[in-house]
Amino acid sequence: MNALDRKVLRDLRRLWAQALAIALVMAAGVATLILAVGAHDSLYETREAYYERNRFADVFAGVTRAPEALADEIARIDGVGAVETRISNIALLDLPDMREPASAILVSLPDIGEQRLDLITLRSGRLPLPADEREVVVSEPFANAHGFSIGSTFSAILNGRKRELRVVGTALSPEFIYTLGPWDLMPDDRRFGVVWMSRETLASAYDLAGAFSNVHLRLLRGASEAAVIQELDRLLAPYGGAGAHGREDQLSHAFLDSELTQLEAMSRILPPIFLLVAAFLVNMTLARLITLEREQIGLLKALGYSDIAVGLHYLKFVSVIALIGAAIGALAGTWLGTSLTRLYGDFFHFPFLIFRMDPGVYLVSIGVTLAAAIVGAVKAVADVVRLAPAVAMTPPAPARYRRTLLDRIHDALRMPQSGVMPLRHLVRFPVRTGGGLLGVSLATAILVGSLWSYGSIEHMIDVTFHQAERQDATINFAGERHPSAVQAVARLPGVMNAEPYRAIGVKMRRGHVERRVAITGKPPGADLSRVLDEDYRPVTLPESGIAISDALAQILNVRAGDLVEIELLEGTRRTLDVPVAMVIQGYLGLMAYADLDYVDALAREGQRVTGVHVAFDPDQADALFSALKDIPAARFIALQGVSLQKFRETLAENILMMVSIYVVLAAIIAFGVVYNFARISLSEQGRELASLRVLGFTRGEISWILLSELALITILAQPLGWLIGYGFAVAMVSAFDSELFRVPLVVGPEVYAYASLVVIAASLVSALVVRRRIDRLDLIEVLKTRE
Repeated sequence: MNALDRKVLRDLRRLWAQALAIALVMAAGVATLILAVGAHDSLYETREAYYERNRFADVFAGVTRAPEALADEIARIDGVGAVETRISNIALLDLPDMREPASAILVSLPDIGEQRLDLITLRSGRLPLPADEREVVVSEPFANAHGFSIGSTFSAILNGRKRELRVVGTALSPEFIYTLGPWDLMPDDRRFGVVWMSRETLASAYDLAGAFSNVHLRLLRGASEAAVIQELDRLLAPYGGAGAHGREDQLSHAFLDSELTQLEAMSRILPPIFLLVAAFLVNMTLARLITLEREQIGLLKALGYSDIAVGLHYLKFVSVIALIGAAIGALAGTWLGTSLTRLYGDFFHFPFLIFRMDPGVYLVSIGVTLAAAIVGAVKAVADVVRLAPAVAMTPPAPARYRRTLLDRIHDALRMPQSGVMPLRHLVRFPVRTGGGLLGVSLATAILVGSLWSYGSIEHMIDVTFHQAERQDATINFAGERHPSAVQAVARLPGVMNAEPYRAIGVKMRRGHVERRVAITGKPPGADLSRVLDEDYRPVTLPESGIAISDALAQILNVRAGDLVEIELLEGTRRTLDVPVAMVIQGYLGLMAYADLDYVDALAREGQRVTGVHVAFDPDQADALFSALKDIPAARFIALQGVSLQKFRETLAENILMMVSIYVVLAAIIAFGVVYNFARISLSEQGRELASLRVLGFTRGEISWILLSELALITILAQPLGWLIGYGFAVAMVSAFDSELFRVPLVVGPEVYAYASLVVIAASLVSALVVRRRIDRLDLIEVLKTRE
């Protein structure tokens, strides 16, 4: 090693604490990038491999009853590579370990041959025998939630008939990676699962011998999905087709795609923040180091070292810090990314996980980190290159002081000199002071940009569960029923109120933009399930026209008074223009509502109801649940209390992990900025502080002069941090926005308070570390400084 390389190592040993603080900030940026990109790539690669191995379908369609012979005609559609017909339906379950009813989607398995599409992966046991009507395979998460093993039994209501079923296997399917029951906000493996049965058994139960109720297609490469869907809809229309759709509208795929979008957003927003702060810290530290080493720089140049050699020496110094930070960040990011991927593996049900850590991501992380360090060092290194040997070996010119506004304020207020000294030092170096303010404010901003989610989710819960959907339970019928079914439900034990609803599937268009939605009809004066306007006030639905959510209105680019075209996907299947009567508030999915009589008029099938919202007496819940398990017409029962509890549990687990990561990262930034700022101030004011000690000032008074600078920087940075953090929150809300859900932006005072407390605590720890150095200040050594 040459002399300059040995000097790099000596400088790193001497300034190890400052170098480590900078490296940790860089590591935070690298870790965030690798965490988000690694988890995104792992989740994406796992999904794609699973889809390919198990032949996940591209197009999906439901139908009332279509003859099996139609499958051959479907297979001849241009672009179709494979066709799988089957029978599926949702059924109510009676489980021995649950007092409330559960539900499952029943899916048929071929009796002869293998599945062509959406292959299930057996996790235990075997497939059901065609000749045995009781044998079933259940989804593995559902089995685990109930402790099912091979041979376990439970009851299900199939088309009005209660049957006892026996578990012969457990499985997973690419179609049900994210298994969400009707009216549920989060997957609940206790209350909703998947049950695979023999095709012959389900055909017999639902009177579908020689027919199918569901068809999935796999397309050839380069095929037009829109053209295939159009032709498939034409073929299925005479048989009650409910409208075909692609993967983007398949529930499990859509939720998984939304999560991938959020991870991608995280990788774009956070890493640049850390690298910006790191570049500032490098500039601040290196500039001070060069000031302290002016004499050494002059000697090196006088001894023959070129300007380039001396400049490269300092670039090596910051490059080593950047490489250390990149190494720490790569290790932390890999560990966090692997942990996050495992968490996704539990939440999204995969039979395997691919931990993909692309070497290119690590190379990009190292390159970007080095670039940030070099950018931060450019000005300081340029000063080194321009410094002539003779000038470098003389002390820097003393600062020029003059009376300022600060001095006039001091005279007017008679402030103590110990209070003016920190202010003068901050004003003397405005660029460094501004950089310190920005660094600390970014730490606060990161916390504001993450902690807002708590208040926003609580607001969403309040609007959804306490203001709009206030029912205790929602009973969904197996098919549409006569309104007399509402009176039957009202007579059940404990039911205090019952409100009907009717949902019809439509394609809603405005110009070239089209979306599949359900128009839900509600009776006048509905009190359990209410529609809220954009100011969260309950509204009465108009007698004609529809009310659509603000998200749907934005997608279709419509407002109240405009016309939209709707195509009914059931019944008469007619197409007509309807007016948008109002735009309403809604956070979950794309919603459309109308008066119940208006929906009946649209369908032209007389009065019908799809289900009932009920309020019941909790003291009679057991009697009600027992009665519901024996109702043939019910196929699913959503319980608001259970849904809310599951919603909170799932979000609490996910948000707690992410917020914990953000808190640690923000604390690293705050500590790094404040510590480096304090160390540089200490090195600059060491002679003055030592002189004051000799003149009789106590350690506490000396510490106050320096630490009050840090306190001012930290406190003044908070309002700027709140403002930048609000901008981060807006960006995060925009990035997370999807057609499945919208998170409202609600940033309460407590968010700013918690964010500032964390940053102030990190700054306090940094200040205490510096305080120890002040106490150990060597007065004689400091006072030897050459004039």
